[in-house]
Amino acid sequence: MSNSVAKKIMYGVLIFLIVISVLISTSVVYLLATNHGNLGQVITVFTLIKSQSIQDISTRELIEGSVSGMVEALKDPYSVYLDKTTYDTLQERMRGTYGGVGLLITKDAEGRLVVVSPFRGTPAHRAGVAAGDFITKINDENTADMELETAASLMQGEPGTEVTITIYREGRDPRDVTIIREIITIPSVDGEILAEEPDIAYINLSMFNENTGEELQRHMDELRAEGFKALILDMRNNPGGSLHAAIEVADQFIPEGPVVHIVSKFKTNTFEAKGPAIDVPVVVLVNSGSASASEIVAGAIQDTGVGILVGEKTFGKGLVQSLFPIGDGAALKLTTARYLTPGERDINEKGIEPDIEIILTPEETFEALQDAPDPANDPQLQKAIEIIKTKIN
Repeated sequence: MSNSVAKKIMYGVLIFLIVISVLISTSVVYLLATNHGNLGQVITVFTLIKSQSIQDISTRELIEGSVSGMVEALKDPYSVYLDKTTYDTLQERMRGTYGGVGLLITKDAEGRLVVVSPFRGTPAHRAGVAAGDFITKINDENTADMELETAASLMQGEPGTEVTITIYREGRDPRDVTIIREIITIPSVDGEILAEEPDIAYINLSMFNENTGEELQRHMDELRAEGFKALILDMRNNPGGSLHAAIEVADQFIPEGPVVHIVSKFKTNTFEAKGPAIDVPVVVLVNSGSASASEIVAGAIQDTGVGILVGEKTFGKGLVQSLFPIGDGAALKLTTARYLTPGERDINEKGIEPDIEIILTPEETFEALQDAPDPANDPQLQKAIEIIKTKIN
C-alpha cells in the first residue's frame, strides 16, 4: 500500500472519530442542558443518601436502584432490569430446564400478578393452579407492586424445597397452595396418533424454546411415517417464548409468504415462510393461556387459511422483548417492538378470536389437559376431531 493511500485511510478514520466524538459530546451537552434540574436532583439524592441515611447501602446498590427505577418509569410489565441471578434464571428457562414450579406469569392492567398458564405436567399444574388465577402472596410476601422477574425468582429454587403461593380466582376465596419444587424440564413438543382416530395426528406444543423447531420437525417426520391424514395442533396454555422458534414452527405449516411483521420504533421487519404449506387439514386448539409466540403461529395459520382455530380467545400479548446485557452479568429486558399477523392484525391486549368458540371453566381445562389427549374429557378436542373428520378425503 502506498504512503498516499495509507494517509487517506488514516485521514478518513480520523474524520470519522471526530464526527462520532462531536455527536456524543452534543448529546451529552443537550442532556445536561435540557435536564440539568433533574440531574441535579439525582446528584443531591445520591449525596444525601450516602451522607445522611441511617441505612448502609453501597454505591452499586444505589446505581442498580436508579437503573431499575428508570425501567419502571416505562410502566411496561414486560420491561425490567435483570440482576445477574435473575438473568441467569431467565436464560435457564429459555434453555428449557430450571428448578421451580412450572408457571408463566404476567401482570394485568391493574398491576396484579396473574397466571398466564401452568406448564403441563409440572408441580403447579398438578396442584390445580390455572390460567387466570391471581397470585397475591409468595411465601407470605405480598405481590402488590412486585416485579415479574422477582416473583418468578421467588418461586424458583432448589428441587425438593417448598414454596407456598396464595391464589385468588374470581368468585372464590383466596387459598394457599404449597408446592414442592422440581427440576422443570419441559420437552416443548409431544406427538402421537390419536388412539381412537388412526387418521388424525395430535401434536402438543407446550412452549417455544431454542429446540422447538427441531423437535417439531422430528415429531412430524415420525408421524408422517405412520400415514396420518389430518393434524390437530394443541397450543392451549402455551405461554410462548422464542420468536425465532415461532417462525420455525409456522414455517412448517403455512405457504410461502409472511409469518409475522415486527414493527419497531424505526422500521418494520417481515419474517417469511419458505413454503410449501402443510398438505393435510389442520385444526389448532387455543385458549386464554395461549400467548406471545403461540399467538404468532395461531395468527399465521388463521390468516393464511391453512387451518381452523377452535377454543377460546388467546391471551393477547403482541409485544416483542429484546435482551441487552449491560455488564456485570446484568441485563435489560426491554419491549422493543410489537408484532402483527401476516394480515397485519395487531392482537396486543385483544387476543385472537377462534373460528369456533368453545369456552371451558378452569376446572374443565385442568381436567382436559391433565393427561394424554382424551376427547371424552375434552370438549374442545372433541370439537376439533368432529371438524377435521369432515375434511379427511
